[in-house]
Amino acid sequence: MINEKPLDNFVGAYSNTAIFRRIGFIGDSLSSGEFETVNDDGSHGYHDMFEYSWGQYIARKNGLTAYNFSKGGMTTRWYVNCYAEENGFWDKEKACQAYVIALGVNDLAYHNMSTGEAKDITITDLKRESPFISYYAEIVRRYKEISPDAKFFFVTFPNEGERTDKERTEGMVKALYALADHFDNSYVIDLYKYGPVYDDEFREKYFLHGHMNPMGYIFTANLIDSYIDYIIRTNPDDFKEVGFIGSGIDYK
Repeated sequence: MINEKPLDNFVGAYSNTAIFRRIGFIGDSLSSGEFETVNDDGSHGYHDMFEYSWGQYIARKNGLTAYNFSKGGMTTRWYVNCYAEENGFWDKEKACQAYVIALGVNDLAYHNMSTGEAKDITITDLKRESPFISYYAEIVRRYKEISPDAKFFFVTFPNEGERTDKERTEGMVKALYALADHFDNSYVIDLYKYGPVYDDEFREKYFLHGHMNPMGYIFTANLIDSYIDYIIRTNPDDFKEVGFIGSGIDYK
């Protein structure tokens, strides 16, 4: 389609995402199918239910294996400093052909982490005060060590309409494009520019308190799946050898 935008067409049946047989989904609560409850005393409960995560919906639809490398409250710093190691997420046995990274909400909105700039991507001596972009880059580097030819998809914040913190969101989007420019085999899933607006009407339909409901996670699965399908269709030369990734076959 001439002048097609990434989300002009939602994919119905198998999508081109199915060319990947193993995908790692790295993220926080929204990548974990988290449901939120409110108790009688007004306190909130948070429950990761991975079978409802959008990554698992994508996997079931496309007949692939999805790993939830995610947890409610996850930050890039937590992931790099201990969580991934403690859970074996860097293990070669769990290497994937593709990784979808959806982190940043907890880093930037709740922990007030600085976003950083393109020059900070190369920082490897990470400290507590190191910016978001540096920790994010370290996640990519670590996965490239176990799967050098894997494809990476970086997910931006959505457009939340009047709720949007434009400075924070646009800074995060800029950081992800800088990361995609720096690392090969990397692409941005730009929900801020091309996705729907997460306004009050959207939240009434797809949210349960502060997190998504089951329909919301299915909707998100359709968004991400269709966006990846678009990236593959519009960059066919980048993906024609995906079947060899992780096979042990020397194909270059």
